[in-house]
Amino acid sequence: MPEITIDFARTLYENADAAHAFDHVLRVMRLAVRIAEAEDADAAIVRTAALLHDVADERQDHHLAGAQRARELLTDAPPVFVDAVAHCIEAHRFSAPPEPATLEAQCLNDADKLDAIGAMGVARAFAFAGARGSRLWTSPLPELKQLIGPDGRAWRRAHGGGRDYTPGHELLCKLSGLAESMYTPTARQIARDRHAFMLAFFQRLDEEALGIK
Repeated sequence: MPEITIDFARTLYENADAAHAFDHVLRVMRLAVRIAEAEDADAAIVRTAALLHDVADERQDHHLAGAQRARELLTDAPPVFVDAVAHCIEAHRFSAPPEPATLEAQCLNDADKLDAIGAMGVARAFAFAGARGSRLWTSPLPELKQLIGPDGRAWRRAHGGGRDYTPGHELLCKLSGLAESMYTPTARQIARDRHAFMLAFFQRLDEEALGIK
């Protein structure tokens, strides 16, 4: 079976934005394979799925379109392998069904979420904010939390595209809950450290924005 190489996969992401560029794909691949090896999952399936997981990122339902694109790229592979890779891709999104039904899909789902938290997650949040012209900071986290209310996902859907939607809003609406959503023990262990760093960063950001430090 021909392998999806890194050099070939790179050609599939030439128009991606900074937060979803091929650097992101490589990071997710490394994390996903690390998790797969620790959890005794099929690393070949996970590696291939990770390299192709955002291949249709410009589409609204990119997880479903990406799974179909992977099937087209893997026509020479055994059907059981293709089905496994396609399921990993269609189940990799935190915010959209289907749920990952295999250990390999859980590995990819976890790896993609891990890249959204920690130092890299902070960097990606600010890169995304800069790309759409959003402000970097508006109010300290307690005020944002009161504004957003109990349903962060709903508030994000209603206000996520606005100029005043900052990385702090993204933290409260999405990022702060990712560590608790990990499927595998390996990912949960990695997530704890990343989560703590991320919270400490945003706390410091508030303090500097308010002139406290």
